[in-house]
Amino acid sequence: MMNASSEENAGKLFSNLFLSIGAMKAGTTWLYAVLSRHPALHFAMEKEIHYFYHRYVDQTQLNETRRLTEARNRYLPRFDPNSANIDAVRHNLHWIANYLSRPVDDFWYRNLFQMRDKEVYACDFSNLHALLPAAAWPRVAGHADRLRVLYTMRDPLKRLWSHTKFHLQITGQIENLSSWSAEQFEGFVRQPHIWKNAEYGEVLRNLRDGLPRQSRKVIFYEDLHNDQRAVLRQIETFLGIESFHYPQSLLERRFTESVKHPMPGFFADLFASDATRICREVEQEGFEIPESWSIRVRSH
Repeated sequence: MMNASSEENAGKLFSNLFLSIGAMKAGTTWLYAVLSRHPALHFAMEKEIHYFYHRYVDQTQLNETRRLTEARNRYLPRFDPNSANIDAVRHNLHWIANYLSRPVDDFWYRNLFQMRDKEVYACDFSNLHALLPAAAWPRVAGHADRLRVLYTMRDPLKRLWSHTKFHLQITGQIENLSSWSAEQFEGFVRQPHIWKNAEYGEVLRNLRDGLPRQSRKVIFYEDLHNDQRAVLRQIETFLGIESFHYPQSLLERRFTESVKHPMPGFFADLFASDATRICREVEQEGFEIPESWSIRVRSH
C-alpha cells in the first residue's frame, strides 16, 4: 500500500488524485457512498465539485451565484445546539468558507481537501469531468503525482431512460412521463446537457488520447451490480490501496433512485440507431459490452 504524503509536493496540487467521471445514472453515487468508507480515500463535502470542467470547458460553472446557492441549499443546514457536535459544525463551516472563497483557481480547489489527514487519495466524483476534451487530460494529470480516473458506463438505452426520469423528477416535471409524445421525449433527450452523457465513445477516445493506460479504468454498471465486491476490489487494485471490507448493509443500499415508470415502447426506437453506434464505438476502443445490454453489436 502506498504511503500518504503529509505535504503535497511543490508544483503539484496533490500527491494522489482519484477522479470518478462516470455517466449520469451509471452507479457513481453508489460508488461514492461505498468508497467513502475506505480509510485511504478522502472526499470533500461536495461529491461533484466540477473544478476541471470549470477550468477547461465552462468558467461559469462555479460562479459566485451558483456557489452561494449550493451553500444555502446543501451546506448550511439548521442544527440543534443541544445535540449538535461542535467539531462537526466547525468543520462544515470551515469547508463552506473555503468553498465560497475567491478566486476559483487551483489553490481554491486544493483547499477544499484541507481536512485530508492520512488518506492516500483526494477524491472527486464529477460526471462533468467526462466532458473534458483530450487536450485537457494531460493538464489535469499535471496537478498530481499520481492521477487515477474511473469511468462507468451503463446500457445506453436504460441509462437514457433513467436519466430522463431523474431529471424530470428533480425539476418538478414528473407528469411529463405520462403525457409527452415521442417528439417531445426526443427533443428533451437530445438537449446537450442530457445527451452528452450518452456519448461513451467520445469519452473513451478523449481518455485514451489524453492519459496513459495505467491512469484510467473503465467499469460497467451491470458488472458492478452482478458482483459488487469483485468490482470494488478491482477499483482498489487500480488505485493501489489495500482491500477494505464494506458492510453488506451499505452495499445493499440504493441512492438517488429514479421514480418507477415503465419505458414507453417508442423510446427505445427513438434512439436505437444512436445506441448501436455508441456500442460499436465502445467495442472499437477494445471493450466488451455486457451481455445484458439491450443493443449489442459486434464490430469485429
